[in-house]
Amino acid sequence: MIEIKGLRKSFNGLEVLKGVNLTIPADKITFIMGQSGTGKSVLIKHIVGLIKPDSGEIWFEGKDLTKLSERELQKVRRKIGFLFQEGALFDSMTVGENVAFPLIEHFKLSKKEIAEKVRELLSAVELLEFKDKYPSELSGGMKKRAALARTLALQPQVVLFDEPTTGLDPILQITILDLIKGLKERYHLTCVIISHDVTLAFKFADYIAFLHQGIILKEGTPEEIKESSDPFVQKFIKSALI
Repeated sequence: MIEIKGLRKSFNGLEVLKGVNLTIPADKITFIMGQSGTGKSVLIKHIVGLIKPDSGEIWFEGKDLTKLSERELQKVRRKIGFLFQEGALFDSMTVGENVAFPLIEHFKLSKKEIAEKVRELLSAVELLEFKDKYPSELSGGMKKRAALARTLALQPQVVLFDEPTTGLDPILQITILDLIKGLKERYHLTCVIISHDVTLAFKFADYIAFLHQGIILKEGTPEEIKESSDPFVQKFIKSALI
């Protein structure tokens, strides 16, 4: 689905990505893991074109995204949804209005069609009864679900999640990832999740990639990661499971 080749990025002389190579499989849940501050969020922001690399390539649907103009990138962004940690909902709009916003902006739909689509999406994330509430009236988990419904309104093929379970208790973390897994199957999504939670990755990932010191140190299925002989990977796993 997405192929990253030799991706490099520096900020103020500090090289964060040092030649990242990674193939993200289609219709799967891929976890990108690693220590805090290793550039995981920087990496996925490159995929959606929010950051331009110093060098390297990002291939999606036969196009190198790093070579596209801003206008061309706008078309691609409709196919690649991005969920920020905080959700980034519009505070002045209700939950229903937040979900309707991209439908109004990008599709020629009647008011009835928009209302039906909003109902479908909010039902999918189990928030229909909160349609007329404002973001300030929602819990952290609800905000994340509302943001996910808004992202799905554009009918993306890929959804990127920047630490979607941060700040949630263990039960809500499982709830959110169960929801992501269900939506992945329902809408045939390719999901990329930034996380440092080994337990959640082993439970929900189809594929895991470890970003360490600016490169992909190890990648594979959860079983392959567990059996890895790499010292850093084993230390990371054992530290996280204590």
